[in-house]
Amino acid sequence: MFGTQTRDVADDFNPRRRRTLWNTPNASMPTNTHTIRYRTPKKGLFNAHLMVKFEDLYGFMVEGNVDDVNVLNEVRERIREQGRVWWALEASKGANWYLQPRISSNGSEGMMSVTSLKLSVLTNTITLRRLVRKGVPPVLRPKVWLSVSGAAKKRSTVPETYYDELIRATEGKTTPATRQIDHDLPRTFPCHPWLNSEEGQASLRRVLVGYSFRDSEVGYCQGLNYVAALLLLVMKTEEDAFWMLAVLLENVLVSDCYTDNLSGCHVEQRVFKDLLAKKCPRIAAHLEAMGFDVSLVATEWFLCLFSKSLPSETTLRVWDVLFNEGAKVLFHVALAIFKMREDDLLCIQHIGDVIDILQTTAHHLYDPDELLTFAFDKIGSMTTNTITKERKKQETVVMAELDQRIRRLSSLKMDG
Repeated sequence: MFGTQTRDVADDFNPRRRRTLWNTPNASMPTNTHTIRYRTPKKGLFNAHLMVKFEDLYGFMVEGNVDDVNVLNEVRERIREQGRVWWALEASKGANWYLQPRISSNGSEGMMSVTSLKLSVLTNTITLRRLVRKGVPPVLRPKVWLSVSGAAKKRSTVPETYYDELIRATEGKTTPATRQIDHDLPRTFPCHPWLNSEEGQASLRRVLVGYSFRDSEVGYCQGLNYVAALLLLVMKTEEDAFWMLAVLLENVLVSDCYTDNLSGCHVEQRVFKDLLAKKCPRIAAHLEAMGFDVSLVATEWFLCLFSKSLPSETTLRVWDVLFNEGAKVLFHVALAIFKMREDDLLCIQHIGDVIDILQTTAHHLYDPDELLTFAFDKIGSMTTNTITKERKKQETVVMAELDQRIRRLSSLKMDG
């Protein structure tokens, strides 16, 4: 029923095939991005410490001080300016100028080797990388993400009815994955009006259940609910969100991140710990002396792809780069959050204070440019090949530890 059948990738961008599930009030054309407004307090009380509630670009109600509001207004103005750059390129190069073969150093399937590139393709690739790091306009995110991530190509290899048939085939079926999904739905961004609605939760459930049947080895893992929910808000259709989730788990992220033993996540945590020692040696040494395990904060970062930790637009700016350049951006961003608070962290002596300062810092990073500038300019380069080699080294250690744990549990069961 879900066999292979190719179709034109361009069909994925046909607006007649896209049914909008919900309307984001502020995610239309950048020229319509509005200023956040709040009620003026009584005279004499207006200061940077005043806490106000406001709706962000993707419909989340957030609480921050007046400085946070001012930062978000500046960010929205930059989104407008960046949008004008994208519209100009769409006008001069064509609406789908970035739907070009991706560059690969080894000639991987679906990509072009550097030696076979035409100059125009190389120019577009360099331009796209620079533009994506500066941010994709919200209205273009669905189309750009589908293209640069490989999701559109992945979807083009199956029948057009694949998603609908998959959902019909899973209706009424109960598995451990579906039971856990049903348990997690009400806890997934409960403050978001659409995600907390019956329609929103039903939509999220179909995406998660559908993928749990597509890949029974992954099934469902806590953390995917937040990722899929944010994908739905951005992509606007279930089918687009489903394919973005598929390409994330099957191509972009390291394998086995969301399997039962979370072996891939354990590998990423070990790689991150080593990178912290290399890129931020003073912080790493201080935390080591305290007995602080970086996985206490970084596990959620990597499993939820920062969706629970960073403000929504900042998370999506990270995802812009993630889909275009790969999972190395997660290490850049995680290191940047530590590095930004280096002086404060070096003064802290209690593990609880470390967690508090890192979580508070992440929650108030309303300026994506500040974070990404730190992530790429202050942390320095980290090639995908370097991270891949480090993963292979850590994978051996992690699998040995997991195997030992299984043998120990089996022994305890036999003794019992």
